[in-house]
Amino acid sequence: MDTDVPARLDRLRWGRFHTLVAVALGITWLLDGLEVTITGAIAGALKSSRVLHLTDAQVGLAGSLYLVGAVGGALFFGWLTDRLGRKKLFTLTLGLYLAATAATAFSPNFGLFVVFRMLTGAGIGGEYAAINSAIQELIPARYRGHTDLVINGSFWLGAALGAVGAVGLLDTGIVSPEIGWRLTFGLGALLGLVILVLRHWVPESPRWLMLHGRIEEAEAVATQIERRLGAAPPDTPLPRLRLAPHALTFADVGRTLFRDYPRRTVLGLVLMATQAFFYNAIFFTYALVLGRFYGVADADVGLYLLPFAAGNFLGPLLLGRLFDTLGRRPMIVATYALSGLLLFATAWLFVHGRLDARLQTVAWSVVFFFASAAASAAYLTVSESFPLELRALAIALFYAFGTALGGVVGPWLFGELIGTGQRASIGWGYALGAGLMVVGAMAAGWLGIAAERRPLEDVAAPLGRADG
Repeated sequence: MDTDVPARLDRLRWGRFHTLVAVALGITWLLDGLEVTITGAIAGALKSSRVLHLTDAQVGLAGSLYLVGAVGGALFFGWLTDRLGRKKLFTLTLGLYLAATAATAFSPNFGLFVVFRMLTGAGIGGEYAAINSAIQELIPARYRGHTDLVINGSFWLGAALGAVGAVGLLDTGIVSPEIGWRLTFGLGALLGLVILVLRHWVPESPRWLMLHGRIEEAEAVATQIERRLGAAPPDTPLPRLRLAPHALTFADVGRTLFRDYPRRTVLGLVLMATQAFFYNAIFFTYALVLGRFYGVADADVGLYLLPFAAGNFLGPLLLGRLFDTLGRRPMIVATYALSGLLLFATAWLFVHGRLDARLQTVAWSVVFFFASAAASAAYLTVSESFPLELRALAIALFYAFGTALGGVVGPWLFGELIGTGQRASIGWGYALGAGLMVVGAMAAGWLGIAAERRPLEDVAAPLGRADG
């Protein structure tokens, strides 16, 4: 098989079609931020609900099972995405999320509540694999880094929306708490329904069609995209790619990760694990620090989340273009290193009582201006470093590893540190998270690759490439 489809897609300038792809597919991160924030924000309402009447342990279990569902969904749907196609799976996983979160709003008891939360997590985890693959393959190479970072950073728009929505819907002056917690879950289902309609206009990835021998369909979709953008035909012949049909096996996955690209595998694991632990170091102690050490009331914690969310979103938004111009390696090194060093400084100020609630929030917002770009770059790295045939599964594997670490090791460790009630103990936890980010910076400097502005097929040759 011989095709110029990748070159045709990468030569295009940004247009309304790419904006549609970014919005319709990138909404996944906003939904995840919404779900994670809602669960914490309505914990009190779930415990006081006449129907559910959850205990603290049950609220924690529901959060853990959401993570279990996310990990399982990423692995299962990631495998299906590489086999069945990007469009089928990003439609299926959004449908699962929509149905599960809507069902959560009607949960009659704790058993069904946690089942629906786990299925919601499975839908979101599956979305990560399907969506990252499609975005990487549809966005031109010179815009890929910035677009990926901003979309990943939109998690924090969802977090802010969840915080504000929960406050409004749980206000007893508007609706009763029993109805309010149900409406907060309905908010996610409503957003999902709107996006499901938008995704109807997003085509299957021509690159996926090409790899599965469906060259005519791939070229037809590429032509459709060119027409939607009003792109003129190329003046000169474009580089062509020769492919031989190749059915992916689990042996291929093992050989690719551990024999063909071992350095990239180590880099991906280090970047994903360190950023997951780093985020957990702050988030797991966020409300505790504000309440115990600064006297912030539980009802006001959400207000302190808004500037934190703003810093997390503005980082990828403002720094993202530098990942495409200055390059992946220097920017990953810089953002990981700055995140770690700034958290070291924040930890010292916290331990020595030099901060109040506002300054603590400002310090966290500055730290995560860089940390959010770093974390998004970790997802960017694993999504563009491996061959197209196993892109979704690779994303799922690294996502599962990072989520499992952040959801298991981090809470256990910081639970022990929080139990001491001592600033110094929590400060050492911050210092550990900061040190891990510096390790991530060193790994990026040693193992990083120059993927900026390069076609995906050049960054990692397809397994079925027949032209050497």
